[in-house]
Amino acid sequence: MDLLLTHGFFLDEDEKEQRIMKPYAPLGLLYLSSHLRARGFDVEIYDSTFGSRRELYRILSTEPPTVLGINANLLTRSSVLGIIAHARAAGWRVVVGGPEPANYAEEYLAAGADVVVDGEGELALEEVLSGRSVPRIFGPRALIESLDGQPWPDRERVDIPRYLRTWRDRHGKGSISVITARGCPYHCRWCSHSVFGKTHRRRSAASVADEVEWLLERYQPDMLWMADDVFTIHHGWLGEYAAELARRGIRIPFECITRADRLNERAAALLAGMGCFRVWIGSESGSQRILDRMQRGVRVEQVAAAVELCRTHGIQTGMFLMWGYEGEEIADIELTVQHVKKTQPDIFLTTVSYPIKGTPYYEETASKLVGIGDWGQSSDRDLRLRGRHSRRYYEFADLLLKSEVALEKAIGAHRDELQQRIATARQGLSEAAYEVEA
Repeated sequence: MDLLLTHGFFLDEDEKEQRIMKPYAPLGLLYLSSHLRARGFDVEIYDSTFGSRRELYRILSTEPPTVLGINANLLTRSSVLGIIAHARAAGWRVVVGGPEPANYAEEYLAAGADVVVDGEGELALEEVLSGRSVPRIFGPRALIESLDGQPWPDRERVDIPRYLRTWRDRHGKGSISVITARGCPYHCRWCSHSVFGKTHRRRSAASVADEVEWLLERYQPDMLWMADDVFTIHHGWLGEYAAELARRGIRIPFECITRADRLNERAAALLAGMGCFRVWIGSESGSQRILDRMQRGVRVEQVAAAVELCRTHGIQTGMFLMWGYEGEEIADIELTVQHVKKTQPDIFLTTVSYPIKGTPYYEETASKLVGIGDWGQSSDRDLRLRGRHSRRYYEFADLLLKSEVALEKAIGAHRDELQQRIATARQGLSEAAYEVEA
């Protein structure tokens, strides 16, 4: 074996993900595997999703040590650091990459990594395994130009049927993820571009349709997750892909992410025709002032129009919302509440903004950042911004939003209960406005 790949996410250790129970195979690792195996390297994958830390440590301790490649992100930091320590003690050479390590290269090197990959991993690992001398912080190198030239992700190396069973046992339907492009060319200040940069490289419609056709024959999923950052970015490509599916007689339910400014009548009609049942839109805020501070490049009115357009075509909408971006006040929260009440998405999810190292938002707030606990046992999501409103404040914002939206649909006595919750939330917001992070 030349290389063992893993990613450090253990489903049975994550209570939140166990409640959600919608796991997907680690496509990034599967693309690395197929690329390297196509070039003659002996690559194995330990898919930690359904594995255990104990089993992985046993493999590292008993197999002849070679190179261990680990994909790391801000949620798996502590887990990955433990794997690095165990691997180094057993004599493995450790290469780490993915969304986070390049932003904390010195920390990962100090923790025992031999090489930190900045950018895409295929070409970097190819050089490492070829025995060439590589710097400890490797990259960024030239990006892969032709994605059609890349083999499909190495799904046969992991247990895809188990992923589908897990989905079906909890949700009644099994889903598989597909990537049709790499990168996002937009400039949202809080969003990380650490792997692909601000590029957008897209596979041909025929190549994606070939993969989808194979997936349906091989695994019989009930639906797909089109995991691109912005699936509808290129309407011409969308039309070509729809035509390819139609030519093959394929119509499979799927969901995807888009931007409100990349959804028009034609795009919505194409999505519906292909079987899209849900579109996720990054709304973030109902305050144009906050959207402009984020450099979202989208107007609140465009989000409302996109939701209505999806509704017209029978497509559900999911909306991502973010509290606490720099400069947000109660008036902006009220605007967000009114925005969601007006648009009535089928689902909305909220988070409190957190600065990811390497982003403009992180640089903007660096002087206010306060770490909580040991770096190796925390993540960027745990960072606090000195002077920002307290967590309790945003809990009241959530209560206000959910109660106001529910009130729009409520009838009878339940309305009185919701109105009381709304009054509690507004009072709580007012009182908690004076509570700030130290």
